[in-house]
Amino acid sequence: MKQIDSEILTRCQSGDKAAFHIVVQTYQQMVWSLALRMLCDVEEAKDATQEAFIKVWVNIRRYDGSSSFSTWVYSIASRICLDRMKKTKRLVPLPDDETVLREYATVNDPQRQLENGEWVAILRLLSDNLSDKQRLVFTLSHLEGLDSTEISAITGMDAKQIKSNLYVARQTIREQLKRLGYE
Repeated sequence: MKQIDSEILTRCQSGDKAAFHIVVQTYQQMVWSLALRMLCDVEEAKDATQEAFIKVWVNIRRYDGSSSFSTWVYSIASRICLDRMKKTKRLVPLPDDETVLREYATVNDPQRQLENGEWVAILRLLSDNLSDKQRLVFTLSHLEGLDSTEISAITGMDAKQIKSNLYVARQTIREQLKRLGYE
């Protein structure tokens, strides 16, 4: 995970907006990726990303270094995503979502990058039956590549809760894939 220079962090904590701009540039892709994968909506992800950086700026003096700065930023972003998921209606897969997944899975071009809309369709379809916590743990573990120690620091869940949520999420997604004809 990316880490910011401690001097930049100190400058931010002193109110240096130019230094904070560096923080935003460093972590913007990370926060955007998490928000898009959690919320499955481009506009919601943009709003959540912006809200996350506003909270980081407002609370940066409270950062005490007990966890890595990126973990601290992830925890802020993940709480915002969970709050937004609770406030909005659950998005149901659209009929075209399944078509997008089938087309993507049959493409033999490993260089092909998914467009945001395709990611949204796939994630909406596969995570339809996951709880918010299961989606968060699955996203942080499998899509963001974080280990359980970092996930614990971000979510506040203990190892047993993480393992349980991850297990159920994997089983649910596996069932979704089987239903779609993938083994």
